[in-house]
Amino acid sequence: MDHSSRPSLLVVDDDEGFVEAATALAQLRNFESCGAHSLDAARIATQRRRFDLILVDLCLPDGSGFDLVEEIGESRGPVAVVTGNASIATAARAVRLPVSDYLVKPLERSRFDALLEQAQSVWSAQYSAGDEVSGCGDFVGDSPAMRAVYRQIRRVAPTHANVLLVGESGTGKELAARAIHDLSGRSGPFVAVNCGAVAPELLASHLFGHERGSFTGAVRQHRGYFEQAQGGTILLDEITEMPPALQAHLLRVLETRSVIRVGGDSEHALDVRVVAATNRRAEEAMAAGQLREDLFFRLGEFVLQLPPLRLRGGDVALIGEAMLQQFNQRYGADKRYAPDAWSGVVDYAWPGNVRELRNAVHRAFILSDGNLVRLAPLRNAASAGADVAGCLVFPVGSRLDRMQREMLLRTLQHYAGDKARAAEALGISVKTIYNHLARYGDDADA
Repeated sequence: MDHSSRPSLLVVDDDEGFVEAATALAQLRNFESCGAHSLDAARIATQRRRFDLILVDLCLPDGSGFDLVEEIGESRGPVAVVTGNASIATAARAVRLPVSDYLVKPLERSRFDALLEQAQSVWSAQYSAGDEVSGCGDFVGDSPAMRAVYRQIRRVAPTHANVLLVGESGTGKELAARAIHDLSGRSGPFVAVNCGAVAPELLASHLFGHERGSFTGAVRQHRGYFEQAQGGTILLDEITEMPPALQAHLLRVLETRSVIRVGGDSEHALDVRVVAATNRRAEEAMAAGQLREDLFFRLGEFVLQLPPLRLRGGDVALIGEAMLQQFNQRYGADKRYAPDAWSGVVDYAWPGNVRELRNAVHRAFILSDGNLVRLAPLRNAASAGADVAGCLVFPVGSRLDRMQREMLLRTLQHYAGDKARAAEALGISVKTIYNHLARYGDDADA
C-alpha cells in the first residue's frame, strides 16, 4: 500500500545538511520523510513506494536529477527539482519534463512550505476520495493528456504558487487559469488581461493604475487590474508581448506583493494570485529577449503545459459534440452529426487547436442541409498539394477585404497561432492582428 496515515516526502541530495534540514521541516508538518544521497539510492526508494512529493537536486554524484525525472515521470510522485546553479538550459529542460516546480538554492522557507502544503492538500483529497480525476472547470475531454492536466490543476490550485501556462494558441490556457482560480478557494474576482491587446504605452496604467493628473487625459484616479483582482486571481495572457521595461516593473510587484500607481509614490499591498500564459517556448522567448529570465523564474514557480488537440485523441469528438449543442442552443436548432460526419478529418492535426475545431463545427453547422451536420474534409499541410509551398490562390475580382482576411487567418494557421511570428511575416504589428480578429468575430478566432 503506497499511502500511509500521513503524506510522504523523499529528498534526493548529496548535501547531507540540506537533506537533514528539509526532512526535519517536513516532519514538523506531519510528513513521513526520508533522504537519498545519490541517484541509485533514489531509484531504490522510488521502486519501493510512491511518494507524495519528491525533491531532487540536479547535481548528484552519479548523474543528474533530470535522469530520475525521466525514468519515473509522475508515476512515483510529483517531482520538484532544486539547483544551486540555475540557468536557462536547466529551466528549459524542466519545462519539457513532468516537473511540478523548479527551485533555486538557498531554498526559501516560504517556497518549501508552499510545496508541502500543496502535497498535503493533494494527499488529503486522494486519501479520502481516491486518485481518480475526471473533468476540471469548463474543460471537455477525458484523454490521458488532459487527465494529467486536471491532476496538476487540482494540485496547484490550493497553493499560493505563481503559475505559468504554456501551450499553443487555442489549447485552453484561459480555461486552465479559471479552473485554478475556481479551485483555489480565493474569494476575490478572476481578472484576465491580454498583454498583447493593449498599446504598450497604456499597459502600465491598465495593470498598475494611475493617479489623477499623472499624464495627459488622466482626469481621475484609476485602480489597475492588479488592484481590481485583490483577493482573487489575475491572468497575464501573452506575457511575452509585455515590453521588457514593464516586465522589470512586474517583477518588482511580484517580489514586493505591492503596487505603485503610475504618477504615485505610495505602495498598495496586494493579495493576488498571479497566473501568466504564453504560446511561445519559454527558452526561445528568453533567448529572443521577449521574456526576462528572472521574471520567468518568478512566474514559473509552477509550469503547466497544455497539450495540443492533436495529442488528445478521442477528445476531438467530445469537444465537437459539446460545440454542436452550444450552436443548437444559440440558434434554436436541433441538429446532430451525421454517421460519417468526422470521416474527412480523422487524421487532421488541428494546428489551430480547439479554436480551429470550433470554427470548423460552426461552418459545418451553418452549411448543413436539414439536421445532419458533416465537417468539410481538411488536409494537413504536408499533404495539401499546392498548399505545401504556403500558397494562396485568389480569382481575379476577389474582394480585397476577403483576401486580406484569408491571408491573415492562413498565416496564423501556418505559425500555429503564434501572433508575433505571423505579424513579423505579414509586416504588421501584433496589435493590428488583434484588431482584425476582433472585427472578424467568432468565426475567425485564431
